[in-house]
Amino acid sequence: MTFQQLLFIGFATLVLSGAISVVLLRNPLYGAFALITSFVGLSALYVLMGAQFIGAAQIVVYAGAIMMLFVFVIMLLNVRADEERAPRHRFLAWLAAPLALLFSLQVWLAVSGLKGDRAPSGETGTVERVGKNLMTRYLLPFELTSVLILLAVVGALHLAKREKE
Repeated sequence: MTFQQLLFIGFATLVLSGAISVVLLRNPLYGAFALITSFVGLSALYVLMGAQFIGAAQIVVYAGAIMMLFVFVIMLLNVRADEERAPRHRFLAWLAAPLALLFSLQVWLAVSGLKGDRAPSGETGTVERVGKNLMTRYLLPFELTSVLILLAVVGALHLAKREKE
């Protein structure tokens, strides 16, 4: 087993343990921190597979901005872990076995469909390749997205200014 395989197993374990912790932890703030852990592990997996730009974007966008928003909302709403929760229905336990079987079937179908070496080229997720694609092949959608974001910022500023007056 190579060092890269060991790193992959370690980061995959980090992602899975973070995701399972999100589901099992009762405190929403701890669940958000577990989700950050899962996102960081996923970013490391992207970097390990040669997609450095995607890994960096994963950290900045999801582990950074989105999770900051989640934590802010959780703290703003003042959600407590010890609050009364709705009772769980017993029939949900009966769904576990069929859902596990269905999930196993889907994994088997996905894995059995893989044939040969379909690894992408080493330049797939690099910053250079993404930059070239954004400025050549996807220039129009990229510019339209930037105009849409600009319109959203101007609209938000207009609404905020109107509320002050």
